[in-house]
Amino acid sequence: MELDPDIIKEFENLEVSTQRPSEEEIKKFDENAPLKGIHSNNGKHNGQSGEKPNVYHPTYSTIPKFFHAPPAPTDTLRQNLRKEAHSLFLQKRSQELLDNEELNTLWSILEKHCTQVTPMGQQLIGYDDYLKVMQAVSAKCRKYLTARLFAKLQCHSGYSGKVEIVSIFNYTMRKVWLTQGRIGLSFYDDVGQGYLREIDMENYIIDIIPTLAQISGCVQPSFQSFYVCTVVKKFFFFLDPLHTGRIRIRDILASGLLTELLELRDEESSKESQEHNWFSMPSVLTVYGNYLNLDKDHNGMLSKQELADYGSGTLTSVFLDRVFDECRTFDGEMDYKTFLDFVLALDNRHEPQSLHYLFRILDVQHKGYLTAQTLHYFFKGIQEQIRAVNAEAVNFEDLKDEIFDMVKSKDPYKITLQDLINCGQAETVVSILIEFHKFWAYENREEGSHNV
Repeated sequence: MELDPDIIKEFENLEVSTQRPSEEEIKKFDENAPLKGIHSNNGKHNGQSGEKPNVYHPTYSTIPKFFHAPPAPTDTLRQNLRKEAHSLFLQKRSQELLDNEELNTLWSILEKHCTQVTPMGQQLIGYDDYLKVMQAVSAKCRKYLTARLFAKLQCHSGYSGKVEIVSIFNYTMRKVWLTQGRIGLSFYDDVGQGYLREIDMENYIIDIIPTLAQISGCVQPSFQSFYVCTVVKKFFFFLDPLHTGRIRIRDILASGLLTELLELRDEESSKESQEHNWFSMPSVLTVYGNYLNLDKDHNGMLSKQELADYGSGTLTSVFLDRVFDECRTFDGEMDYKTFLDFVLALDNRHEPQSLHYLFRILDVQHKGYLTAQTLHYFFKGIQEQIRAVNAEAVNFEDLKDEIFDMVKSKDPYKITLQDLINCGQAETVVSILIEFHKFWAYENREEGSHNV
């Protein structure tokens, strides 16, 4: 495509400055003013003799404004107008969703137009019959059934020219569920920018608790705030590792965490599934119970000495010192929210978010990488516990070489966070540096395998 020479010329003559604008310039800036083209003559700029005056290119008046700043918090009228418009928009989108009756009708129509049934009982549909389905369903349902959908499902189908009708139905159901989830979360987007703050997420959890059959009947009013805090913390730990204080709604939907939470609407759930669901009441009570058990002086906070009993009770003193150096504390003690971050990091050491948390603690000098000196600093904590149990001493140089061999870092003398994430051995590397129990299991792994 050939560009308009006039447009190219105008862009060449635009004056761009790399200097930071002054406060006075910012105050005088008019966002509605059109861009100015600057013509020069013999290298001279505007204001000099022989210079042509500024001219606006016709396209400047037709290029649409692509950024609309939200109204100021003090502008009550515009704020209320935005919220009302946002609410009406979401209600309209809700009306476009398929209800259970319409989904059942869709399944009946799909079965009616089934092209072939395999010996295994799988119901298949060809494109010609798929077109008949598109004509038979309601206009609301037709938005979900497109030619592109059939083509995408066909790419993953094991049957030439046909797809399973259950795949079409499952896609439609999931699409409805995701849209419904997005609309539900968007009602709590108080800023209207597609993300939720911590207070927004808390309000959402409080409002859906009555719909969670496994929670509503057993959560006491006095414990509800702790339950909400525990739930919200997992969302922010995994979706906001940089601590921006907000998480995108699209990330919430894509993460699968909301699905895990809404599974609690099912009254019939196995004990095993509840134990593996962070949001279930047994799991939350376990975490909160551990916190209370560690709090020996019952002051509602955890000191470094109290936290030392967490898990196997063999976290090194060096690591715990760094935790209290880097994490938020109150008069040198840890509150429940900080404890939740700590628990999520140690329970999910293979996850990038947990490695981000732990790497910040391991990176003593805040250089963005670990060196042999850094590893030796944490190994001193392991050595203390080795001597305490009168175990055989371990050569640090051998351990250091093993760690660098596992990580295979780009720089043979430095280990970055990305190196840890990429190596696939990060959980082992971190564990042997911070916890004697894990270190000892690693050192004696060969004996254990022989015993097996």
